[in-house]
Amino acid sequence: MVWRLLPMLAFQLAPAVAVRLFGGADTSLSLVLLAALAGGGAWVVIDGLQGARLMRWLRAENPTELPSIGGSWGEMQERIRRLLLLRERAVRENDTRLQDFLAALQASPNGVVLLDADKRIEWFNQTASDHFGLDSQRDLLQHFGNLVRDPGFAGYFTAGDFRHDVQMPGRNSTTSRPVNLSVHLHPYGEGRSLLLSRDITAKEQAEAMRRDFVANVSHEIRTPLTVLAGFVETLQTLNLQEAERERYLDLMSQQAHRMQTLVSDLLTLSRLEGSPLPSAFDWVSVPALMAQCEQDAMHLSCALWMEPHVLDFSATEASEIAGSASELQSAMSNLIGNAVRYSPADQRVEIAWTVQDDGSAVFSVRDHGAGIAAEHVPRLTERFYRVDRSRSRETGGTGLGLAIVKHVSQRHGAELLIESTPGKGSTFSIHFPARRVRPMATVRASAELIDA
Repeated sequence: MVWRLLPMLAFQLAPAVAVRLFGGADTSLSLVLLAALAGGGAWVVIDGLQGARLMRWLRAENPTELPSIGGSWGEMQERIRRLLLLRERAVRENDTRLQDFLAALQASPNGVVLLDADKRIEWFNQTASDHFGLDSQRDLLQHFGNLVRDPGFAGYFTAGDFRHDVQMPGRNSTTSRPVNLSVHLHPYGEGRSLLLSRDITAKEQAEAMRRDFVANVSHEIRTPLTVLAGFVETLQTLNLQEAERERYLDLMSQQAHRMQTLVSDLLTLSRLEGSPLPSAFDWVSVPALMAQCEQDAMHLSCALWMEPHVLDFSATEASEIAGSASELQSAMSNLIGNAVRYSPADQRVEIAWTVQDDGSAVFSVRDHGAGIAAEHVPRLTERFYRVDRSRSRETGGTGLGLAIVKHVSQRHGAELLIESTPGKGSTFSIHFPARRVRPMATVRASAELIDA
């Protein structure tokens, strides 16, 4: 305030002193006072003009363009400019932090919805959009309860008890491909809410598979153990004839073999799930695999049926597959073994190796049995899943063969396809990518080139 008074006094004193000095000793006091008053008026006019320029600058849309203002108004202008710059910098930093925060929420694997005190949508990420079918252009500021109408969630939303989550189907959930969500509301601030949604479909499916797996393993092992225990008790308590004893021992041997096969298949699955992927540089001869499969299939057919099957092996080209010989042998033998087990005796089973024009190859097994209904096909590769449990046990199946085939196919970058028509038979095929297949002629040519 002092710095504003000093210029004003200077403007008043300067003309008064000038009048007194140049007017002489006879200058009247009224004239001196009039000169001082005129100087003060000039100061008021100049000061008012500078103040007006400052006000115009403050009212402008772009206050960064500085007018030339001197004096205390200029100092005030500079201080205001610095404050504006600090405020703009703070706004930019806050906006950057907000964008980083929203980007982090956008990248979250969970759905995030911000609701105001009236439960209207303020913001949501893409995951929440997928979970609830929200649209950023249409649904902002809409009441969330009007957009998500699942009865379970509606009751949870209305009750206001948000200490726990609620489960509901996702927007894109169908009978064939269910989507289950876990939704939890977290109140915060002054009546606002943070809604989190999480896709728990895979978790629930894994939990269901685990329960089914434990129940099936327990059942599969308990059944032969019960039979063995009964036969052992019979042998211990009854005085049997030699022929009866031999028959009981033979049945016990069958049950023990069944348990051994089951354990072996379980160990195979465990090894497939826990071991590194097979090498892409170890090449296995397809004719050698087919020959071993043919020998195993003939032995199995003779053991199961009075009249063995007609096994038709064919190959369009002698090839090699990059991968594990034992795994490939296991997958191919399982497919052929299933065809032998579930096809009537004296029926033809066609096993083919076909190289496609693009260099890929297909190993297929076709039988002419009863076929499989369409509703069973998607579940055939599940562990212990059987279309006919009693028939599977009679033929010695463990219910793990196709699960092993699926794992081996995936580990070799291949795909297992199943086609079946009730009453006409089934075709199981493994489609190998071109990078895993090469003709044996190429191998011989490379060897001759090296020798030369």
